[in-house]
Amino acid sequence: MHNDTKTTQQPGLRRALKARHLTMIAIGGSIGTGLFVASGATISQAGPGGALLSYALIGLMVYFLMTSLGELAAFMPVSGSFATYGAKYVEEGFGFALGWNYWYNWAVTIAVDLVASQLVMNYWFPDTPGWIWSALFLGLMFLLNVISVKGFGEAEYWFSLIKVVTVVIFIAVGVLMITGILRGAEHAGWHNWTVGEAPFAGGFAAMIGVAMIVGFSFQGTELIGIAAGESEDPAKNIPRAVRQVFWRILLFYIFAILIISLILPYTDPQLLHNDVTDISVSPFTLVFKNAGLLSAAAVMNAVILTAVLSAGNSGMYASTRMLYNLALEGKAPRLFARLSKGGVPRNALIATTVVATLCFLSSKFGNQEVYLWLLNTSGMTGFIAWLGIAISHYRFRRGYVAQGNNVADLPYRSGFFPLGPIFAFVLCLMITLGQNYQAFLNDTIDWYSVAATYIGIPLFLLIWLAYRLVRRTRIVKYSEMEFPAFKE
Repeated sequence: MHNDTKTTQQPGLRRALKARHLTMIAIGGSIGTGLFVASGATISQAGPGGALLSYALIGLMVYFLMTSLGELAAFMPVSGSFATYGAKYVEEGFGFALGWNYWYNWAVTIAVDLVASQLVMNYWFPDTPGWIWSALFLGLMFLLNVISVKGFGEAEYWFSLIKVVTVVIFIAVGVLMITGILRGAEHAGWHNWTVGEAPFAGGFAAMIGVAMIVGFSFQGTELIGIAAGESEDPAKNIPRAVRQVFWRILLFYIFAILIISLILPYTDPQLLHNDVTDISVSPFTLVFKNAGLLSAAAVMNAVILTAVLSAGNSGMYASTRMLYNLALEGKAPRLFARLSKGGVPRNALIATTVVATLCFLSSKFGNQEVYLWLLNTSGMTGFIAWLGIAISHYRFRRGYVAQGNNVADLPYRSGFFPLGPIFAFVLCLMITLGQNYQAFLNDTIDWYSVAATYIGIPLFLLIWLAYRLVRRTRIVKYSEMEFPAFKE
């Protein structure tokens, strides 16, 4: 079966993603409503110091994860990435569960983004039924993905560029306001870090609480791994994209949060909203408004719409490629492995689009509970994917060395082994298990909220264990791991 996979894949997916596409996919994957809207909520809940420390810690963890994924993806560039690595270097059922969970995660995320697009469009067209916008944008995403991988890459490049330019302008305007060159920030400065309980409001508990929001903001950076199977010269381009992740995280997240916390005190009641429905309370909009840019709300609305469409576009790409790869490895129906003349897995794309439509309909008919459960499971799955990357990389490197291979021969080497994957694993596990720990501290445990939060974990374990029982698989020994000869 191993040989079959090789022969099927070579004439299949087109290596049409250039270095600039890869870099922008990684940027675009991690800049979304999490930074533009929810960043205000993290500051109001954990204080400026708590929010900054949360973003810095999780930013460091994501960087370690990206170096781990970079090492794996440069060595073995496949579109199923961590599902394949999990199966080869941990256990077959583990990879199977990772793949299906990741497909489900992004397919549901598309639906979530479609609902968000309705809320954003409502700002300009309050009388138009929301489902029209969802249908329109779903059609647009489908078209961008169905033509060719180059079409997706090009669309994602421009979507991401708009977001990057917005963040850079925001940081520049913020610096001008803090230094007094631009008016509108009379109360700016470090004294905002001494208001009330600042810099650390709510202590450690608040930091754990916002860690999940911060984690969601970073989810999508792992798309480099999915895109590896269709990138030109992966051995050179993937490491370059990974190296840029660190500076991106530092510039976009840490600087943006620092500027918001210096201009707006964390007690500002407008920061409390963690809701995409009201664009006017985005901390970005508030800062632009204070600078006298009155049309800021309309401009930020357009940028947030771009962010939502970009996330949906990336989600459709990622979930389609994951389903295609599962089919290629015999872990999903074979029909999903068929490709169009342009090298696009259309059947997998159609299946993903159908799931996105179903989820969107469940929220359309006011079935909020179903919608919230789907949202929680998809959120948790992102962290499970990160855990999978850390475990796969740790075992890959141990097995690679155990078989007498030289680490210097790897096309890209993570410089933080073994500390990087271990740190990422521990922090990921803490956030995953601790995100709703308050529910267990009450006299009566709210089992409904516990189930809604943690449903993703038993779902993953169930798929994994069921596969193990049916196929009688076991953990891959270091001595039995397969390392295909790397070709430049």
